[in-house]
Amino acid sequence: MTTARSATQRLIYGHAQLHDCLAFADANTAAEEAAEITALAAARTWGEARQVQMTHLWNPAGPDSYEPEDGYADDKPFTLNEVSSVVEGDWPPMVTERGLELLPVDLQAQFGKRKFTAHNGDYLEIPLDHETELVAELRRRGYKVTRDDELINVLDGRSFSPMA
Repeated sequence: MTTARSATQRLIYGHAQLHDCLAFADANTAAEEAAEITALAAARTWGEARQVQMTHLWNPAGPDSYEPEDGYADDKPFTLNEVSSVVEGDWPPMVTERGLELLPVDLQAQFGKRKFTAHNGDYLEIPLDHETELVAELRRRGYKVTRDDELINVLDGRSFSPMA
């Protein structure tokens, strides 16, 4: 039996709307990551955006990326969909790419297909109709697996994306 490259044994999964397939995330950190995404999306000014603390992700509006003296004053209105790394699809990272690290390699090959995107790298496409079989096999191998479509899509940026 092939093991996952990550020690994660608790997974959240769901229907990732952007790629219309199943996606998986580490249940130990998924809710905290989603809270970081939601907090940044809720910022109303660049000052608020710069202050959002990130533990699991990086802040694409942080002081390392945008300086007040470059036209991003603290009181200037902030819209997450105008941040270059968000516009380019680099933030948040595609939730569908996580399966490449979280799932055992043999199950990736059996239930999914590695797909390439020109701008954002590879992701694992797992058709929705493989859900029952894949989840049963993960559970048989000792994984605790919980479905949460909303959380998966927040992790994918669907809560603020104009494409949502």
